[in-house]
Amino acid sequence: MEKCSSCNKEVVSNYTTFKCPSCGKTKVIRCERCKTTVKTYRCKECGFIGP
Repeated sequence: MEKCSSCNKEVVSNYTTFKCPSCGKTKVIRCERCKTTVKTYRCKECGFIGP
């Protein structure tokens, strides 16, 4: 099961995945709630912090 990169909760539906915009190595997962509230996330590979 995949987890949101911001809140670390398991995601089942209504989520977005993309590669880190800085390094392109890590898959970032954003649940609908964190995406809507613009909660930050941190890339585990390069440390990039994004909205």
